[in-house]
Amino acid sequence: MPTHPLIDLATNSLITFFVIIDPLGLIAIFNGMAEGMSGPNRRRLAFRGITIGAGVLLLFAVGGERLLDAMGIPLPAFRAAGGAMLFWIAMEMALQSREKRRAETAQNAAVEPHVDDTAIFPLGIPLIAGPGAITSVLLLTSRHRGDLVEQGIVLAAMLFVLAVTLVTFLLAERLGRVIGPTLAGVATRLLGILLAAVAVEYVVVGIRQIWDAAH
Repeated sequence: MPTHPLIDLATNSLITFFVIIDPLGLIAIFNGMAEGMSGPNRRRLAFRGITIGAGVLLLFAVGGERLLDAMGIPLPAFRAAGGAMLFWIAMEMALQSREKRRAETAQNAAVEPHVDDTAIFPLGIPLIAGPGAITSVLLLTSRHRGDLVEQGIVLAAMLFVLAVTLVTFLLAERLGRVIGPTLAGVATRLLGILLAAVAVEYVVVGIRQIWDAAH
């Protein structure tokens, strides 16, 4: 049974952002960063991290195309390259190496003396607004440029996933005990497979557009 294009767009955007930001995978990392903090400080860390991450992603959603134009990078080339990068992230998720890399980033930030606000780095950037999330929001909004309704759906999906991530941060202590590393690892691998399928589509569409432009 065919579905409405806007419903397909909302579903695709939700899946993409949920997989890329990976709220479940961030639970253990957030718990490690907030270890020893009081309740109010944990909540402050969660709200500030989400706010900073959302601000960065909205900035690229609004001005990402202008940045590409200023650099002389055509959208098809960025779409193919971005799809390749997302595929690499998907492989990291499937092989469980992404979580190790993110955890190492958080640990390094904790011991480096020049990093005094973990809500900015590494929580807001790059754990929430990382290369994958930035690439995804730029690709999705540019794919529907000129249509404010479709772009609004993409941004609404992104903000919804960020809201879910905020809830997981606020409940991270409880969720960490319930979910555990095994279940989180299984979920991450499954999400990696979904992301790989989305990434391949971006690569194929980008290459096809480059080919059509050249011929």
